[in-house]
Amino acid sequence: MDERERRSRAQAKRRQMYRRARRRQRNARLVVVMVVVLIVAAIGGSFIWKRYSPSNEKADLKEYYGLTNDEDYAVVINDQVIKREDGIPSCRNIDGQVYLEYSIVRDYVNKRFYWDSNENVLLYTLPTGNVSVAVGSKDYTEIMEKKSEDYVILKTEGKTAYIAVPFIMQYTDMDYHAYEGPNRVVITNDFHEKTVADLKRETAVRYLGGVKSPILTTAKKADVVTVLEDEDDWQKVATADGFIGYVPSNALKNTQKEVVDRAFSEPQYSNISVDYTINMAWHNVTSDYANSFVLETIAGTKGLTTIAPTWFSVADTEGNINSLASSSYVNYAHQSNLDVWATLRDFDGGISSFDETYQLLSYTSHRERLVNQVIAQALQSGIDGVNLDFELISTECGEHYIQFVRELSVKCRQNGLVLSIDNYVPQVYNGHYDLEEQAIVADYIIIMGYDEHTAGSYEAGSVASYNYVKQGIEDALKSVPSQKLVTAVPFYTRLWFERPKTEEELAEQEGTEAAGFPMAVTSTALTMGDARSTLEIAGVSTQWDEETRQNYAQWEADGGTYKIWLEDLASLEEKLKLIRSEKLAGVAEWKLGQEDSAVWDLILQYVN
Repeated sequence: MDERERRSRAQAKRRQMYRRARRRQRNARLVVVMVVVLIVAAIGGSFIWKRYSPSNEKADLKEYYGLTNDEDYAVVINDQVIKREDGIPSCRNIDGQVYLEYSIVRDYVNKRFYWDSNENVLLYTLPTGNVSVAVGSKDYTEIMEKKSEDYVILKTEGKTAYIAVPFIMQYTDMDYHAYEGPNRVVITNDFHEKTVADLKRETAVRYLGGVKSPILTTAKKADVVTVLEDEDDWQKVATADGFIGYVPSNALKNTQKEVVDRAFSEPQYSNISVDYTINMAWHNVTSDYANSFVLETIAGTKGLTTIAPTWFSVADTEGNINSLASSSYVNYAHQSNLDVWATLRDFDGGISSFDETYQLLSYTSHRERLVNQVIAQALQSGIDGVNLDFELISTECGEHYIQFVRELSVKCRQNGLVLSIDNYVPQVYNGHYDLEEQAIVADYIIIMGYDEHTAGSYEAGSVASYNYVKQGIEDALKSVPSQKLVTAVPFYTRLWFERPKTEEELAEQEGTEAAGFPMAVTSTALTMGDARSTLEIAGVSTQWDEETRQNYAQWEADGGTYKIWLEDLASLEEKLKLIRSEKLAGVAEWKLGQEDSAVWDLILQYVN
């Protein structure tokens, strides 16, 4: 082998060794890269798993249901978990019987149950009388009949009352089931159409939508759930045993509408209906002497069907009344073909405050005395109906007032007396007057379409603008059938005087509601005739205000500005058009003696 060949072989060997070294380096780098990739993949997979894999965490069901001990029961009503915020148990198991706390019954199950904590009696008003239950008793009275159950119907803990659920069911269209683990009672009393679906597979029902949310329960394959909300990938559902949570949308099948009905006969409250379109006017009677002017008062009217003298006022919080009722007055009215609906008021008498009205109505014995005295006076004088005008009802007094309305309606029906009830125009703050319940138990509901602005208002404005009355009618019709609804209109207006507030007045009112109004205002109520005379004396004319649909005037005098929105034939006609278009039961007017004689012909054009 010559030198050249040796060198050639040596070079080849070196190249081979170099290539092997390169391969080893590449393989080593590849191994490192693969290890890194595997590590990254492992980390990523772990992250993805942790983020997207279903959680097996169980929800704290005691916290979910608001349970504080093992003896109490949670309450689920119409697919909603009901919790009291004050810590008082909503439901108790006492001696093996399930009891619902009274306010839960009243607010969510059946509002006709009434608990008098002052006299420790539970009432339920039927069309012909009360069901009455004493605390700790198995016995009760239904109207005049004595009855009994094999369980204690009503139990109390201090001022808190608990009613046995089977007793509630006697008078309520509802179903209920009790469950354990945790203890809960599931109630259904809303039998409207609902959406239901079957589960395709065993499915975790989670507290919120998402696989990481805690599990409330595990529903079985083919279980039927109620679908409450569609949130794309997740559906809010209610299980039959009282869990409200979320399941994946793909876990549901056979989604459909369903109506569940229960064989239950609701009590039917019959009503007295007059056979004419009502044209009623209040007659403000303040003394026996005023009764003698009835013929003069009605002589100038035309088309009037009903007169409402303000005869009855509450004398005290015990339920006694003051009465100006006159059989002679009634006879004169009947000779003029007028029905008499005497008005009962909680003001302008012996009581005149929200607290006094509460004291009156929150005692069953006081309400009973009041009803009996009114009915006795009605029968003695021969009137045709009772017109209830209670305007001092606080939010806290709402349930007591409605119970009074129920009890008064029973006695009026039994004695052939029409019951009409005066109400403010519906607003958020007076919802406790409960127009819906009034409309069931009473014969006619009257909304007072005036006092949009009153003597106590912080700014000048109309007594009864068009939109105020229109909105009042529309809102009332949500609760009251048109054939039961009467709209009252004013025969008066207000003359306003306004001036800029002084710096002293602004400083004194700082932090109060009045501070938001820069003008100091006062007002005087005027009859239609007085308003017209005031304009003539001031030498000003009116202009039609399309927004209020009233004739309006203002003028400068006495260091300020006078403003007036007239209640006259033009404004009255706009309101009468509303009454006719909505086919209401009629119109009422406050009050006789404040009107122009021409209004009666106008009213006859729309109400006859």
